[in-house]
Parts: sequence; structure tokens; C-alpha cells
Amino acid sequence: MASVNDTQQAMLQRMSTMQAEAQRSLVAPSSNGSVENTSFGSVFHSTLNNVNQQQLEAGKMAYQVETGASDDLTGTMIAAQKASISFSALTQVRNKLITAYDEVMKMSL
Repeated sequence: MASVNDTQQAMLQRMSTMQAEAQRSLVAPSSNGSVENTSFGSVFHSTLNNVNQQQLEAGKMAYQVETGASDDLTGTMIAAQKASISFSALTQVRNKLITAYDEVMKMSL
């Protein structure tokens, strides 16, 4: 079972990977063997979907515990914390992107 610090480290590692991918436009092979261009937008969209999926899964697990369908309270709490940390990290990235956008818009030509 991963601790919260391990989860945070994993999220930071994924964010570092996202940053590296954003700095260079990746050309990656897709599952069918063709080559596709992976942009920052697609990586960010994928991460957004991942965070959403984590939140949905945590909500589902909480509902199961509340209704008595499951007795995995520990797993539910860990899933809720992972979803919370992921959402917080995503919010921080969004805030940084908005700040960067504002700075670029304030630049004089």
C-alpha cells in the first residue's frame, strides 16, 4: 500500500514527465503502430481524465462502504486521499498555467 508521500512523489514524477513532454513536441507510436503527435493539451486532457476517474472511483468506493456493500474502509480512505491529492496538484498546475498566460498577455510587443 502506498503512503501519501509515495503518492505525492508519484504525482510529482508524472507532472515532471508532463513538463518534459510539453517542452518538446513528442512523436510517439500509437497502439496501432502509426505515429501520432502528442501535445501538451492532449497530455493535460489525459491527466484531467485520470483525476476525474480517480474521483469517480473514490466516490464509488465511499458509496459502497456507506451502503454496507463493502467493508474496505482503509482502501476507501486511501482512494479518497489519492483523488484529493491529484485534484490539488491539477489545480496548482491550472493556476500556474493561468498565471503564465496572464504574464504572456501583459508582455508588450
